[in-house]
Amino acid sequence: MNWYVVYTKPKWEKKVAEQLTQKGIECYCPLMTQVRQWTDRKKKVEVPLFNSYVFVHLDEADRNLVFQVTGVVRYLFWLGKPAVVLDQEINTIKEWLGASDQYEVSLTPLQVGDRIKVASGPFKSQSAIVQEVGKSHYMLILESIGCVLKMKLK
Repeated sequence: MNWYVVYTKPKWEKKVAEQLTQKGIECYCPLMTQVRQWTDRKKKVEVPLFNSYVFVHLDEADRNLVFQVTGVVRYLFWLGKPAVVLDQEINTIKEWLGASDQYEVSLTPLQVGDRIKVASGPFKSQSAIVQEVGKSHYMLILESIGCVLKMKLK
């Protein structure tokens, strides 16, 4: 059995996780507590750590069962195959969120001007600066080799 990443409709993460659990499918929707400000009050709310993602623990043959749940859009793919998340990575997320009362947890997307290190591909380990952030791509400046890299998002 592997952990797969299911892409959901926006703001449906908790509903999808609840329905999957009711159907007997093991799932994990990492939640963090945030303080939200309204005009008349502040309130602590639980929000998903990863927007529109829920992790499911299934056999390869049972992958289509998730589509019986309202709000599931598709699986997240990596290199043409469904993305598989290791048990160790799920446990690390659980431990990290379990200790979040010691520090504030937040997830911010890349922004123009951020310095990053390319994690995979032919330019792995190269230092880069984010030049542009689009809906379907990132433009990175690779200073060490003097070129601009356009990375498409899947």
